[in-house]
Amino acid sequence: MTDTPPPGYQVLARKYRPETFADLVGQDAMVRTLRNAFEADRIAQAFIMTGIRGTGKTTTARIIAKGMNCIGPDGTGGPTIEPCGQCEHCRAIMEGRHVDVMEMDAASRTGVGDIREIIDSVHYRAASARYKIYIIDEVHMLSTSAFNALLKTLEEPPAHVKFIFATTEIRKVPVTVLSRCQRFDLRRIEPEVMITMLRRIADAEAAHITDDALALITRAAEGSARDAQSLLDQAISHGAGETSADQVRAMLGLADRGRVLDLYDLIMKGDAAGALAEIGGQYADGADPMAVLRDLAEITHWISVVKITPEAVDDPTVSPDERARGQAMAQALPMRSMTRMWQMLLKALDEVASAPNAMMAAEMAIIRLTHVADLPSPEELLNRLQNTPQPQPPAGGPGGGQPMHGMATPAPVGATSAYAPTPASGAGRPQQGGPQAALAQDADQALARFPTFDHVVELIRTNRDMQLLVHVETGLRLAAYQPGRIEFVPTDDAPRDLAQRLGTALQRWTGNRWALTVVNEGGGETIDEKRNAKETALRAEAEAHPMVLAVLNAFPKAKITQIRTARDLQAKAQQDALQEVEDEWDPFEED
Repeated sequence: MTDTPPPGYQVLARKYRPETFADLVGQDAMVRTLRNAFEADRIAQAFIMTGIRGTGKTTTARIIAKGMNCIGPDGTGGPTIEPCGQCEHCRAIMEGRHVDVMEMDAASRTGVGDIREIIDSVHYRAASARYKIYIIDEVHMLSTSAFNALLKTLEEPPAHVKFIFATTEIRKVPVTVLSRCQRFDLRRIEPEVMITMLRRIADAEAAHITDDALALITRAAEGSARDAQSLLDQAISHGAGETSADQVRAMLGLADRGRVLDLYDLIMKGDAAGALAEIGGQYADGADPMAVLRDLAEITHWISVVKITPEAVDDPTVSPDERARGQAMAQALPMRSMTRMWQMLLKALDEVASAPNAMMAAEMAIIRLTHVADLPSPEELLNRLQNTPQPQPPAGGPGGGQPMHGMATPAPVGATSAYAPTPASGAGRPQQGGPQAALAQDADQALARFPTFDHVVELIRTNRDMQLLVHVETGLRLAAYQPGRIEFVPTDDAPRDLAQRLGTALQRWTGNRWALTVVNEGGGETIDEKRNAKETALRAEAEAHPMVLAVLNAFPKAKITQIRTARDLQAKAQQDALQEVEDEWDPFEED
């Protein structure tokens, strides 16, 4: 004779799964609506349950199926909001073996062929139950063709057929399907309700677990009853007798909440060394760097909300000591610092998740956070600049006694040209009469085509010597000009051989020699400076502004990158504005 094997262990999430609507926690509005519908015999042909994971969507679907098919302990009952749980239909449905209640996982059966099986079977009456019920979980995973195939049956199903859908992604369900269903949104379980539920389960299991430990589990579950029950199951095993908050914290990889607040305080004070030591200590005690940063983000959010709505401090998952510290931080910390902290923590969480070493990435994030924590706000910086004495420009003009940019370095007067030295005492002048005079007259007539220096520049542009053109426009300050003779002062960044290159090019293009002379005074603005005179004037005006001087004094490496006037902004706004649409001209319209 063989012994009957002992019943297997059943996890808490299955053992304490609600069997009636009275067992559902946190869904009072849905229960009230269904109760009224059952009592008035107004049961819809299709329901859709939506909500986050673990709020009871599939469980609710099974309870509805039980209520529709329950016949009571004596076999004479009708549809009810309180199924007996004892009749054959109730027991078979809760055990998932009822022939007339078919559950389908749309995540694994998404095609139109799977839906066609349902469509073909709806015409047959239920084998033993009152209604044939189809429960489709994660219905949003169905393909478009599958949804289309289901529409007609869903709109006009036989009287003995009911559909119950469950989904976590309600936005992915077509509107045509939603319009044919009665929708119920299952809410997240409130912390107070969740803690009460966990305490009831722990007492039923004779498990000793502290209230602080239950609060940690509730916070980690994020409103999911199934997650909370699974974590409680794990915590009871982890505690092996009596489970404390420290044991739950170690199980979840969390740091002590008080120590996280200490770390937050060190960061907001700008104490980088202290913050690194604190996170290092938490890491040595088993805290996960990612969990620590998540806690910092959660604290940032909580303190910000408390600052706006002080009653938010009354959170049952927060200990009295944390509430007091949170209130003090909310009063002391500016909102701008906390919003900046939030944005940087979001970025840090992504970095830590993708970094090869999570702890190193977390430490770098902490360093960044401490360095920006005490930065002044724009308003404070503006006040500081306004109250700071304005620096005086150095003696000797903007250049501080040095030659201004664009002025040529002094050179000996009468510096020689590569082509024709400045004539002295009439030397080199052609004598009147004879062949030389005739040649000089022909040259003068040829060069008369270039009466101004602008004609020379246009000649360079026509011959497409772009490099020479740029050097002439930016490096040549014209001192004197007449056809065939150019005197100029080179800028500091002008090529040393500019005179030689320009003379060679002009001789090649005109067939006549040009005298290029470099002098050290008398030069005007370059072509480029004339072209940019307006921008240069604006830049000079901006650089002389007291506020800009104060900024440049406070930040020596700062540079003016762009200058926009009020007129520029107005023109840009007009350009971006929508153009008025003019009426089209109709050639057949009479005057």
